[in-house]
Amino acid sequence: MEIKTFTIRNHTRVGGRGGGSAKNNAVCYFWKEGKCNRNPCRFLHTDFPALSVYHRNFKQSQASKDQLKKSLKYALGENARGGSLEDKSNKSSPSFGEDMPRNCPLYSAKNWSVLKTGSHGLEGVNNQESSCPGAEDLQRKCPDHNNVLVLSAGGGGSEDRIAQNCNVSATEAEGLKRIRVQKYIEDSPKDTVISTTEGFVPEVETPRKDQQKACEQWLSDSCVEGKGCQYLHSWFQGVGFSMLAKLSGHSEAVSGIALPSGSDKLYSGSTDGTVRVWDCHTGQSVRVMNLGDVIGSLISVGSWVFIGMPNVVKAWNIQTEADFSLYELVGQVYAMTAARDMLFAGAQNGVILVWKGSTESKNPFQLATSLEGHSGAVTCLAVGDKWLYSGSADSTIRVWDLDTLQCIHTLNGHADAVTSLICWNQHLLSCSLDQTVKVWFATDESHFEVTYTHDEYHGALVLCGVNDAATKPVLLCSCSDNSVRLYELPSFSERGRIFSKQVVRTIQVGPDGIFFTGDGTGLLNVWKMD
Repeated sequence: MEIKTFTIRNHTRVGGRGGGSAKNNAVCYFWKEGKCNRNPCRFLHTDFPALSVYHRNFKQSQASKDQLKKSLKYALGENARGGSLEDKSNKSSPSFGEDMPRNCPLYSAKNWSVLKTGSHGLEGVNNQESSCPGAEDLQRKCPDHNNVLVLSAGGGGSEDRIAQNCNVSATEAEGLKRIRVQKYIEDSPKDTVISTTEGFVPEVETPRKDQQKACEQWLSDSCVEGKGCQYLHSWFQGVGFSMLAKLSGHSEAVSGIALPSGSDKLYSGSTDGTVRVWDCHTGQSVRVMNLGDVIGSLISVGSWVFIGMPNVVKAWNIQTEADFSLYELVGQVYAMTAARDMLFAGAQNGVILVWKGSTESKNPFQLATSLEGHSGAVTCLAVGDKWLYSGSADSTIRVWDLDTLQCIHTLNGHADAVTSLICWNQHLLSCSLDQTVKVWFATDESHFEVTYTHDEYHGALVLCGVNDAATKPVLLCSCSDNSVRLYELPSFSERGRIFSKQVVRTIQVGPDGIFFTGDGTGLLNVWKMD
């Protein structure tokens, strides 16, 4: 089987008025409006008529053969210099009101982008077949039925080959070539490769979808490509997890999410200064509290919800509705955690504030001490069995003894700000703006070492751990390319991705494999490991 392959690179002009040669095959916008005064003009001053298809039986008289030839001439229209295309007999073309009906398919250029000869006459490539009076008789003049006529915009001699294989004048062949090339170029992108085989219509290869990237326009409900879009039209990619709900209400980035133990309410804080309470059964926002300032962090401990804001931590008891404000001039509170009846808050000035619970005063939280040592803002906190870990914008991780509240180690493995910390078994995982995720292990109480470094070229911002349905550990890693990658531990093999409109700023784990993500637009999504 012979296979012919052609590449269309230069779009040539077919027909036109206005003088000169066109540099592209676009129709002149000003000519359509009757305002073009350029001569020569580099755009087309003509349009192909688009008429309906006329159907007749193939059993035609000898007059139909003459009609077909006349219709070929008439369908060709005008040549590139503005004159008529005529054959060697110099016969005049019929008018629209004479022998040829207007709705003959030869007048419809859109049906004739690429043609092939075969036992069934002339066929188009637009997923439809068009018939014309006398086509069968014309086909009989071509002895080589295996010849597939596919013409490219470049090269020469195509019309001569047609004239040799078929009893058709060179002028008619040239015009047929023009129709094929013109319409096919209009419907094909540049550098399109077309392959043809005997008995088959040429196919244009469609681009493969990028399975690792979501369509940004689709995420914003503005994609017009449909199934032809080369990017994913989905909020996630992978197996073993699914989206349960999308909760919208915040107008700015979500900075904290909490699901108190035993509660059927979800709490979220945002940089828009509000805390929203969501019903876990309906997914509706049932309460909105405007605190009047940017919320930097939000966590829950027992029946208490703690909200970090500039120079204050607000404590709210969701059962008694009691609330307290813990003021300290430390700047924004970026991170909080709790352990051993103590609340830790990492602040903008590099200090970690420590409050202990008390029953001896009206305020159940008393400032115990402040942990100093970081030279930059404290951006993240995590608690292990007997240590508190703090990450900072100064690129270091400090290890604090929970019994003495003294710093016992300073880890210097990162080259930029540390953005997130989590504890996994006996390991500490950290990520940084240096585009790495590091796994630390304490060989003994006096020494920590990096056992593995994962390069995250898209920038790692937030880490969170969750177990799948088979209780296997999965690492959730928010990246600066508006995605969350799911990695299996300890192999760090990727098992899926979550896509969002903007960067995911916070991730929180719930019960039974449920986890939550909040992005920079204020959208809060609910997910579940299957």
